[in-house]
Formats: sequence, structure tokens, C-alpha cells
Amino acid sequence: MNDFILATVSTSDLPRKWMEEHDIPFLPYTFVIDGKIYEDDCREETKQNVYKAMREGSMPSTSQIPLFTYEEFFRELLETGKDVLFLDMARPMSSSIANCEEAIRRIEKKYPERRIVFFDTACITGGLAILIMKMQELRETGASLDEVYAYGQDLSKRISHRFMVDDLQWLRRGGRLSNASAIVGTLLSIKPLIYVKQDGTLFAYEKVRGRKKAVHRLIETMADEMDPQDPPKEAWIWHADCAQDAEDTAAAIKEKYPSVKDVHIYTEGPVIGAHVGPGFLAVLHIGTGRPE
Repeated sequence: MNDFILATVSTSDLPRKWMEEHDIPFLPYTFVIDGKIYEDDCREETKQNVYKAMREGSMPSTSQIPLFTYEEFFRELLETGKDVLFLDMARPMSSSIANCEEAIRRIEKKYPERRIVFFDTACITGGLAILIMKMQELRETGASLDEVYAYGQDLSKRISHRFMVDDLQWLRRGGRLSNASAIVGTLLSIKPLIYVKQDGTLFAYEKVRGRKKAVHRLIETMADEMDPQDPPKEAWIWHADCAQDAEDTAAAIKEKYPSVKDVHIYTEGPVIGAHVGPGFLAVLHIGTGRPE
């Protein structure tokens, strides 16, 4: 029986409406803009307000989820009488993972009759979202917690994440790029293309001058993880306040890869958005396996 709860964090960047419709509770990260603290509530309105503020000069900051917040979240879930399968984003991308694991150790002692299974997915943002959606599809067939977890472990390694950042200054502000590199890259209109490796770390696999060329290469390199014998039938795009680019990219993906009949488009959330900035564009699909 599928008598368990599938739960996650707000940085899966799924629409709140979808999570509510499928009974997926999520733990919100917080972010700060102009000295005020906000919750990442996964609402489209919140995302749009944040990007508007960023384009007007605000620089959001983010913080990890406190230990007691994890504990309270897990306690409320376990008090429903169900077990919990909890998905978080890649360990290298989240300083909160240690708090999550400590919270689970503590809460397990208080609820020894219940299970909390923690899944370090090695996915981020849209990759985590795809994983949740596909695991939820299996859960709705009546699969058990262990069956859904095993399926997710295999699937997570085959979700290809590739993205580009439009303005290198956002990576500089987040400490992921030196000042000199950001300045030179911005002046030359350099757009780094990045993929998420098997262990959840990021790797800049190519640098392209100009946004149009970068998007073109982003689409071309999707083929690196496609199985020609079993090409993908769907793809996904996450974008940070560049909806028209996302629509154009979706059309280009369908044109280049005829097997792809559906391209689903979502807006990047404010927490990841605070680190990559407006203009971020990610393309994802399920393929043969991510690079090591």
C-alpha cells in the first residue's frame, strides 16, 4: 500500500497548485530582500515580484533551513500516522542537508514506529521537480515507499540538467565566480553552459559568446545524454523571468528532436533565482545518464 507521504522542499520549484493537488507537502526556504524576510511559497506571484525587484537593483540573499524547522516539519508529517519519503536537492548545493539529517535522527527517536526515508537526490531545481512528478505518478499506482524510492534512485541519475546564466555578476555575488572573471565575462558577453554531474556538483562544460548562440548550444548538447534507440518524448524548461526565450527554446527543441512532443515550461523560484539571476534558462530531459 502507498500509505506514505512524499515530501520535499520549496527549491524543487514546482508550482504550489500542483503540489497541493497531489498532496506533496513542502518545507519552504526563506530569502531576504531589502532587509525583509520572505518565505518561498512556490507561488507564481512571489516569483514575479522577486524578479521585478532584482531587475530594479535588489540583491536577494538566502539562508539554510534551521534544525528546529526541519524537526517541526517532520513531526507534523509523522503525526498523521504515515511514513515519510523526503526528497531534498543535491547535497553540494544545500548547506541545510546536515540540519535535515540531524533532525531525522532526533525525530526518529520520538516516533520509533514510523519511518523517515531521506533521499539525497543529487538533483537541483527542475531536476528535483521532474523526479518528484515521476515518483508521484508511480505512487499513485499504489506502489510502496520502498518501490517508489528504488525507482527514484535509478531515475535521478538519468535526469539531464543543462543551463545557462545570463549575467555573471550573480554568480560573483554568490561567491561562485571571482570579480575579475565576472567583469571580463560580462564585457565579452560570455555565457557559461553548465550541467549537473552525477554527484550533484556543477560543471561548466562550455563558454559561448552571446545569448542566442548559448541557447543554441544548450539545445544541441542535450543530445549528449539522449538514447538514439529510445529518444525522449518530453522535455522541461525552467526559466528566470525570460518567458519568451523559454517559449522560443521549447519550439526549437521540438524542431530539432522530433520525438519530443511535449515541452513543459516552469518559472524558477526565488531561492535558486537569487544565485543565478534573471535570464537563467535550463533545459532538462530524461536520458541515458548524467556525466560523472
